Amino acid sequence: QERVEESGGGLVHPGGSLTLSCETSAILFERSDMSWHRQAPEKERELVARISAEGIDITYADFAKGRFTISRDDRKDTLTLQMSDLRPEATAVYYCKAEEPEGRFGTLDFWGRGTQVTVSP
Repeated sequence: QERVEESGGGLVHPGGSLTLSCETSAILFERSDMSWHRQAPEKERELVARISAEGIDITYADFAKGRFTISRDDRKDTLTLQMSDLRPEATAVYYCKAEEPEGRFGTLDFWGRGTQVTVSP
């Protein structure tokens, strides 16, 4: 049974830092492109950062550039998102997504249930 599970969310003051982790199992992690997404109340889910298999390509949303860092540990099948200088608009549920390759060009997508991040004085 595939598992994607986020942790590390919580309450942080503006300007603070937080590190999110995503643990997976039963997924071809090292061959999967991995990403973090977030969804704020009454807003669409949006991409935060994405890292390709083997960490070759990394993409950040504009709001994440310079303050967030995505990384992966293929030995532990774990994805991490380090966030610094957090602002209230970063308040959202953060989701981990695994894109496991299927066939020649397809992918199987696996999502976690999310972890809440709240940035508030």
